[in-house]
Amino acid sequence: MEAQTISPSDAGASSRSQNPTRPAAIGLALLVTVLWSTSWVLIRFGLKEVPALTFAGLRYTLAAACLVPFLFTRRSIEAIRNLNRAQWGQLLALGVVFYAVAQGAQYLSLVYLSLATTSLIINLTTVTVAGFGLFLLSEAPTRLQWIGIILNLSGIALFFYPPAFTSGAGLGIVIAMVCMLANAAGTIMGRKLNRLGSIPPLVITAISMVIGALMMLGVGLAAEGIPTISLGNWAAIGWMAVVNTAFAFTLWNYTQRSLQASETSIIANLMTVFIAILGWIFVGESLTTLDIFGIVLAMIGTILVQLRYLRRVNPQTDT
Repeated sequence: MEAQTISPSDAGASSRSQNPTRPAAIGLALLVTVLWSTSWVLIRFGLKEVPALTFAGLRYTLAAACLVPFLFTRRSIEAIRNLNRAQWGQLLALGVVFYAVAQGAQYLSLVYLSLATTSLIINLTTVTVAGFGLFLLSEAPTRLQWIGIILNLSGIALFFYPPAFTSGAGLGIVIAMVCMLANAAGTIMGRKLNRLGSIPPLVITAISMVIGALMMLGVGLAAEGIPTISLGNWAAIGWMAVVNTAFAFTLWNYTQRSLQASETSIIANLMTVFIAILGWIFVGESLTTLDIFGIVLAMIGTILVQLRYLRRVNPQTDT
């Protein structure tokens, strides 16, 4: 077979040549966060009709179904054949943690909390990922990155001060915290699988998503029953599955070949800002002067985190 004639050094060079440049990875990651942000508005409307776990399960099962045919390409088949037991275990864990637990918990938390409150709690992922990345990935944030993280979180806190709580908020906060921790763990798992470049992003996304989606859908149907879904919600589920999930998650895994876990987490935190803007446009939520200041502060924090790497000539030496 052709793959057997490639030396390890040639294979490594080929893998690195397929990695996006850092500016391109940042731009693609920002696009993904915008797509994911639109999902929150669609979820808020959809939850009025479809139970949370079933809603999430349908979205991710349909998304996984879109990706599965691409697993039968020559490159994907070869990559799957080369997976060892440890890698299969990592993919299984990623599916359970990053999809079934994190995404299921996000939908459930929105039953009890506002978009703003849930988004604020989940944005604590930044600090968690920075800590995990320090000990598990040897990705210690620099002084400039720490300043950026602090400014980012300060801006988000200002934007959502004071938080609004409704009945059932206690349970909602616990569920949102579970979502945040699962997001952080999933980010680390995804980074460890992607940064070596030995498994194509599509294979990582498709296999882990199939595992997590079927788990969510099974639990949802068993606990919540079979719902009646309107044509409008089917359209929303279809859009989120194909564009905001199948396409966006694959693109996100691709960007992690060039970005650190703490970097991708900071970019993902901009979802809080994007969600607020979309809420203002489509839901009529107003923006105060303090809100706008929080947006600017969060943006400055994100730029500081990325500035050091945008100026690097050879990002491949980064660890």
